[in-house]
Amino acid sequence: MCEANAYLVKGGKEELVMESVDVIRPEGTSIYIQDIFGEQLWVKARIKEMNLVQHRIVFEEDQCLEG
Repeated sequence: MCEANAYLVKGGKEELVMESVDVIRPEGTSIYIQDIFGEQLWVKARIKEMNLVQHRIVFEEDQCLEG
């Protein structure tokens, strides 16, 4: 399998938000994430790093998007 796990950096700490990510798509001011089972999540963040060899996608909260 080639899916990656998605992490979100909040307050300097990294937390796992979704495993087995299959789809990442920007949608307005959010990023849509879907796993191989069809679970969906929208995060107000930007991509900080993608390391597909290590199966990791790291998102960082976008301070400009917070209200």
